[in-house]
Amino acid sequence: MSIQAPEAGWFRPPSGGERTWMGLALVWCLVMSAMMPFWHFKGQQNSTGESYTVEPVKFIERVERFVASNKVGEDKGIPIVEPAPGGDAYLLGRMWSWYPILKLKQGQTYRLHISSSDLQHGFSLQPVNMNFQVLPGYDHVLTLTPTMKGDYQVICNEFCGIGHHLMTGRIIVE
Repeated sequence: MSIQAPEAGWFRPPSGGERTWMGLALVWCLVMSAMMPFWHFKGQQNSTGESYTVEPVKFIERVERFVASNKVGEDKGIPIVEPAPGGDAYLLGRMWSWYPILKLKQGQTYRLHISSSDLQHGFSLQPVNMNFQVLPGYDHVLTLTPTMKGDYQVICNEFCGIGHHLMTGRIIVE
């Protein structure tokens, strides 16, 4: 079968309602394009952009030292750790859990270091709707000031294997 040219006069410029909808779509695209830099600079919803390369084994060692020096309890075998306000907190994503459980104070600022020991994971803090990709070999630092008390769930939102549905963690804010 050969390609044939379209019949003469096939193109008709938009008119009536079609023109109105195209205009509305264009205006909406311009509004959304203007909102991106606005929310980036004024929305205070972006991470600090601070990240470092790190060997996964070295990050695991830092997490273990953090747990050993700040442990305040345990829940189902997972340590509950309370870092000093204004200090560093560590969270490790690994097949198939977030380690440890963090206990933070409302209104205090923390530097949360997040990394993975094995695969790409997704860090999703619910119900806050905070989402980050967590990769092995990178220490991503988030500056975080909890504003509401509660028990927040950390969910992996990047498929990481057969136990992905079990990959949850907790951040407790008091």
